Amino acid sequence: MATVTHRLAVDRVEALEPHELAALCDATNAAIVEGGGFGWVDAQSRAALERHFRGVLLVPERELFVARLDGEVVGSAQLVRPPRNNEAQAFSATLTHAFIAPYARGHGLARLLVRRVEERAAAAGVRVINLDVRATQDTAITLFEGLGYTRWGTHPAYARVNGVTIEGFFYFRLLETPRGRSTGAALGLPE
Repeated sequence: MATVTHRLAVDRVEALEPHELAALCDATNAAIVEGGGFGWVDAQSRAALERHFRGVLLVPERELFVARLDGEVVGSAQLVRPPRNNEAQAFSATLTHAFIAPYARGHGLARLLVRRVEERAAAAGVRVINLDVRATQDTAITLFEGLGYTRWGTHPAYARVNGVTIEGFFYFRLLETPRGRSTGAALGLPE
């Protein structure tokens, strides 16, 4: 039996072609319906999702990354930096809205997506990445903890889905400097 090799790619995008935006909207709705990774509870109209992603591309503090399987957009993530007036937290950023469509999972794209976001963040001077996740998203929790994210807190009423209150977990990860050294000591944290 022949092994199928898929082409995996993650790109930071500043614009989306119409077919890419359509594929991203389809992937987003697939992830929403499956129950994870985006914050919406119900599938959204194409127009609402297009407005959302076009808006993301306009915000200077947001960077959009898309994951591709064999050239087709199947997921995304956003890197969000603090506004310029927040100098005290300028060393940090938030990884948010990370997802891979259910039909594209199992190929290592989620791990590649997170690593590409981290690489971009480190190159831009970010030293800490923060993120949060619903406690019911076991796959995401396993991924982030496997990538070295530290759970630092739990929110007992983090989200409400279909009338049920769900707790959430908060994570951070110290990024390495370009020379491969931990930033913990530079941030005043124990090594």
